Amino acid sequence: MDAADGLAGLLAAPRAQGAFLLRSVLDPPFAVAVRDGAPLTVVSMGRGTAWIVPEAAEPVALGPGDVAIVRGPEPYTVADRPDSPVQVVIHPGQFSTDPAGAPLCEEMDLGGRSWGGRPDGATVFLSGTYQLRGEVNGRLLRALPPVAVLPADAWSSPLPALLGEEMDRDAPGQEVVLDRLLDLLLITVLREWFARPEAAAPRWYLAHGDPVVGRALRLLHGRPAEPWTVASLAAEAGVSRAALARRFTELVGEPPMAYLTGWRLDLAADLLREPEATLAAVARRVGYGSPFALSSAFKRVRGVSPQQHREYGTA
Repeated sequence: MDAADGLAGLLAAPRAQGAFLLRSVLDPPFAVAVRDGAPLTVVSMGRGTAWIVPEAAEPVALGPGDVAIVRGPEPYTVADRPDSPVQVVIHPGQFSTDPAGAPLCEEMDLGGRSWGGRPDGATVFLSGTYQLRGEVNGRLLRALPPVAVLPADAWSSPLPALLGEEMDRDAPGQEVVLDRLLDLLLITVLREWFARPEAAAPRWYLAHGDPVVGRALRLLHGRPAEPWTVASLAAEAGVSRAALARRFTELVGEPPMAYLTGWRLDLAADLLREPEATLAAVARRVGYGSPFALSSAFKRVRGVSPQQHREYGTA
């Protein structure tokens, strides 16, 4: 198994749930300021060109067939030129207004999941937005730049076209189909992008390509609730305790049990955002013997209690 298997562990659960998907059809000049606070958005360029302008990073150009992954929750703008004045603002809940606050949702509705000025506009792009931070693991988000672009000539996939086709349908279970297609597109783009030199893929991702450490990482990701020790992990990986500890630390950058603690707390942070999840249930799912043990570890590592994290959405 290769390094890309690490993405499966990070995206397997939770996943997109009722993701917001939209086809934007616009004519230059245009500038859409996205202020929705979403953790991650995938933008697939269909026709024409556009720029993604992050609030605190350099503008990035997109051409036909390019796909961008935009990391939130920081604001950004999609425009025909980096200096075009903002005409539309997207707020939390995907509510759109003009810069003065007047609603635009009905005025720019083109039917179905399409939006813009006119149906045959010069610029067309699809956007799929993960609306809750817990839908994308924090460890993955921290590995991404503000905007990661996969150029059209660097990959080949039917997924953007298939997603576009499915967005036009209104069949039973369509939201689930769209969510899963968006997940597949995201994973595919991330695999290709992390393989590029400019991606500077994180050490934990590259370590999945090692036959020993990769197996250990998959065990930790797949069975976080198990009472792992270095010895039990080494036994399942087929090496000595000392060999695993040395190689894991060398490739990942931290010892196995330190990595496990971070992984468990990342999972707990995501699970705590589920309204019905109790602290006791989350503790059991991520390998802590009691709510108190989870709460202590969470506050020690993250600086806030699980309750504070849940109430204020601390990253």
